[in-house]
Amino acid sequence: MSKVLVTGSDGFIGSHLVELLIREGYEVKAFVMYNSMNSWGWLDSLNNDIKSEIEVVSGDIRDPFVVKNAMQQCDAVCHLAALIGIPYSYIAPQNYVETNVQGTLNVVEAAKELGIAKVIHTSTSEVYGTAQFVPITEEHPLQGQSPYSATKIGADQLAMSYFLSFETPVVILRPFNTYGPRQSARAIIPTVISQIASGSRQIKLGSLHPTRDFSYVLDTAAGFAAALRASGGIGEVINIGSNFEVSMGETVSMIADVMGTKIEVVSDDGRIRPKGSEVERLWADNSKAERLLGWRPDYAGRDGFRRGLQQTVEWFAMPKNLAHYKTDIYNV
Repeated sequence: MSKVLVTGSDGFIGSHLVELLIREGYEVKAFVMYNSMNSWGWLDSLNNDIKSEIEVVSGDIRDPFVVKNAMQQCDAVCHLAALIGIPYSYIAPQNYVETNVQGTLNVVEAAKELGIAKVIHTSTSEVYGTAQFVPITEEHPLQGQSPYSATKIGADQLAMSYFLSFETPVVILRPFNTYGPRQSARAIIPTVISQIASGSRQIKLGSLHPTRDFSYVLDTAAGFAAALRASGGIGEVINIGSNFEVSMGETVSMIADVMGTKIEVVSDDGRIRPKGSEVERLWADNSKAERLLGWRPDYAGRDGFRRGLQQTVEWFAMPKNLAHYKTDIYNV
C-alpha cells in the first residue's frame, strides 16, 4: 500500500491522516474540493516539509470522472470526503445524498474498475442512533435519526454491497465523536474552547444531557493507518472509539477546568436538535479494532480524554489558529 489517495484530505480528520501517512512513508495523493481560490483547506496549515511531499488533486467527489482519474495508479483509497454537519442536513438534505451516497458510489465503482487493492470507507457512530445497548458493537441496529446519518447508512451499505457483489476490498471504519485541532466549531468541544479563548464567559450551547464517546483525532487517524497495514478487516465494519462515555455537560465542565476559567452556560434553541433526531447516548465497543487491526486508542479513558482536551485547547489558544473561527456566529 505505497500510494494512497485520501479524499476529504482538506478537512479535519483528513488533514491529520495525510500528515500521519506522509510521516509513515506513504506516497499520498490528496483529493481536495475544487475552489477558485486554490485553497487546500487545512492542508495549507501543515509544515512545508509535509506539504512538499503531497500530491494535491482538486475536484468534486460527486463527479465520477474526476474521482476515477484521481484514483489512477493508487494502491489504496481512504475515503473521508463527506458533508458531516447534522444541523445543515436538515436544511440541505439533497446535498448530503449527492455528496455522501453518490460520492461513495463514485469511489467504489472506480475502485472496482481500476483494481484498487483496498478501499477504507469512513462511516460514523451517528448511524447507530441512540444506543439500544452499551457498549455499542458493530452488530448494533442502524437508525437514521437525521438526514446526515441516513445518507451515511446508505453510503455504508453501498460500499459493503460492492464487497459482497464484486469482491471490491472494502473496509468500513466507524469513528465515534472525533475531536481535536482543526475541528469545525459546529461541534461541541471546539465551540466551547473557541468561545472561551475569544474571551466569552457566557457559552451558548444546545443539549447537555446526551453522552458521547469522544476520540482524539490522532487516535482516529491511527485507526486508518492501522487499517491500511492490516491483513484483516476486508468486508468488515469496525468501530474506532475510545470505549469511554461522558456527558456533554461534564465535557463542558472539563474544558472550563482545563482552561482555568469559570463559565455560565446559556441555552441556545438554535443549537438544539429536534427531539426525535437527538442521539441520546453513544459508547463504543472497540474490541474488534484491536482484534483485526491491532489498534488501541492512546487517549483512552478519563485521563486520555483530559490529555486530548489539553492539546486541543493549546492549539485553539494560538491566535493564528483561533483567527480561523468566527466565534460569535453559530455555523450550522
